[in-house]
Amino acid sequence: MSPARPLDARGAITALLLAALWGGNPVAVKIGLADAPPLRLAAMRFLLGGLTVLAYAWLTRRAGLLRLRGEEARVIWSLGLLFAVQTGLMNVGANLTSAAHGAVLLNAAGIHTVLLAHFFIPGDRLTTAKLAGVLVAYAGIVVLFAGDVSASGSSLVGDLVLSASAFLLGERTVYMARAVQRVDPIKLLLGQALIGTTAFVAASALLESAVPTRTTASLGLVLLYQGVVIAGFNFIVNAWLLQRYLPSALATWMLTTPIWGVLIAAAVAGDRLTPALVLSSVMVAAGIGIATRRTA
Repeated sequence: MSPARPLDARGAITALLLAALWGGNPVAVKIGLADAPPLRLAAMRFLLGGLTVLAYAWLTRRAGLLRLRGEEARVIWSLGLLFAVQTGLMNVGANLTSAAHGAVLLNAAGIHTVLLAHFFIPGDRLTTAKLAGVLVAYAGIVVLFAGDVSASGSSLVGDLVLSASAFLLGERTVYMARAVQRVDPIKLLLGQALIGTTAFVAASALLESAVPTRTTASLGLVLLYQGVVIAGFNFIVNAWLLQRYLPSALATWMLTTPIWGVLIAAAVAGDRLTPALVLSSVMVAAGIGIATRRTA
């Protein structure tokens, strides 16, 4: 396979579509938590996502997906456990803060991806333009903390938990970019789904046995969105992008995700578009413009 390269028009448009869909994920989590506890919601999401990827593998006649070669098992275990911890923190954090805060903070992962890629992805150097864009976008998140910390439905604890989840998501993106160069991405996704489902079913049985799950149309739609669209379609296409393009170039477009998330949170979850939220989104957009001007 040829080395990862800078972003072209097709890659940029695809990354922007994924960013918009991912923008709705924290909102979907927040809505789903009204009917199911955090760990159980994650278990159902992983299970449905795994079935979606398995269906894709069957339709595309992928062979040998269940056979692991030496190093593959270690890579899949590492990636699966990292993803499980990151998702668990995301759901717990989302339960403690607002959907709009979750949309901005969780998707700071793009910032961490750019910085980590400099150290772990050959040829993906942190240029002056990338650094300037990252700093402007990060300043937008600081504005969110400084000006919107008392917003309705938000909490400092929840925001910090989501920030930790965002860092792990950035780390997972870089690790995934390295892993897909030597392991079939579908095999990676199936491994993550199996590890995540097993971990969250066990954790939920241990910690949430007394908490009921309400069977509602809303929960069904949330699980379809998270399982089929996010854990299925988005992850398959994202793995394809990571095989072909530099992670930092993708991350700059993925930084639009908070903007989409804030707008979706206002439209669907009823979160208020405060001045701090709007300013934060504008600053993130400005950071993207600076960072992609020389990388696209």
